[in-house]
Amino acid sequence: MRRRIVVVGASLAGLRTAEALRRLGHQGPITIVGAEPHTPYDRPPLSKDLLSGRATPAGIRLPQATDLKADWMLGVAAAALHSDVRQVELADGRMLRYDGLVIATGVRAAPGGQGALMLRSLDDAIAIRDQLRPGRRVAVLGGGFLGNEIAAVARQRGCEVDLVMRQALPLLAAAGEPVAALVAELHCRAGVVLHQLSEELRYSADLVVAATGTVSNTEWLHGSGLLPAADGLQCDERLRPLRTDGSAIPDVVAAGDVVRWPHTLADGELVALGHWSNAVDQAETAARNLLFPTQQRPFIAVPSFWSDLYGAQLRAVGLPRLGTPRIEEHDPDRNRLVVTYHRDSRLVGALTVNRSSRLARYHADLANHMLSRSARMSQVAGCLVSGSRAGSEENTPPVARSCL
Repeated sequence: MRRRIVVVGASLAGLRTAEALRRLGHQGPITIVGAEPHTPYDRPPLSKDLLSGRATPAGIRLPQATDLKADWMLGVAAAALHSDVRQVELADGRMLRYDGLVIATGVRAAPGGQGALMLRSLDDAIAIRDQLRPGRRVAVLGGGFLGNEIAAVARQRGCEVDLVMRQALPLLAAAGEPVAALVAELHCRAGVVLHQLSEELRYSADLVVAATGTVSNTEWLHGSGLLPAADGLQCDERLRPLRTDGSAIPDVVAAGDVVRWPHTLADGELVALGHWSNAVDQAETAARNLLFPTQQRPFIAVPSFWSDLYGAQLRAVGLPRLGTPRIEEHDPDRNRLVVTYHRDSRLVGALTVNRSSRLARYHADLANHMLSRSARMSQVAGCLVSGSRAGSEENTPPVARSCL
């Protein structure tokens, strides 16, 4: 296997895909391109350990396989994809030829307005950390997981904190009212002031940090014939980027935050996930499908993510935001909570607070559902393909092949 593989994206998904390529037997050259000048580092600690001062930049570097033997091109972004000649154009004008390509360019923080800082990169975290000093007034914009973590760390470092949200409670859209109410209580006990965004809202701050979402790094793919979108690169269930005509581009796969693909738990609706575990899981499938195109398999993994607020451990599996929450256990005195999420009476997610041991059961239930549904859809697809061939032989219109 002496093919030349280029990995565009030098963060978690790109690194783990490159390692999986080696582990699966690829012996040819691997080039990893990264827009940031840093070697790969872990992003979850940015809003937790690094921002709080418990970790240093050196302490969050991602470990690398000793046999990776990759050529690193850091500090230069990809500018264009010329798939017709199998080349990636870099921002400095260089052209990289590839036989196989991995797209793992991830996302960046959405702009937060004039004067606001954003948290996505190592440099962002250092800049914010250096301004979190006791007595300073900090306004955090955004009630998602990242905004809540920033607000909690800023308060723990002695800042006066205002958390400004579009909705009435933090995490309301992501996790539903039971979890949102508990998180709001944690903030209030710590002294964080909660605000719902309105035209009349006024606040003063020494530092404004915006955590209002992300934008996919897909601009370099414009004009390539692929289907980039604001919330990710559209892929099929095998993590193959799709052309504008719906077909998969050969010898190209994608992994990580940039991927938008039909998710089994969402009944085949396109989903984009920014979870650490998702990047790791997709890396293995992307590498395998790139190396063995005749043995490609769909990506099936139960999403999982976590957050820590004031010592409370939030752990989740599945896609909670798609379902209606149902409280399974609640102990307010010990900040314990177990919530399941259901869509059309079917389990699609679960979230626990200080009850991580309860997640294994829900993870298993979700995994079984995803595997069984994937098997059913594969059977249907096989029947449709067979029908298409038979129809062609009889000069009848072919049956369209379905995707998950």
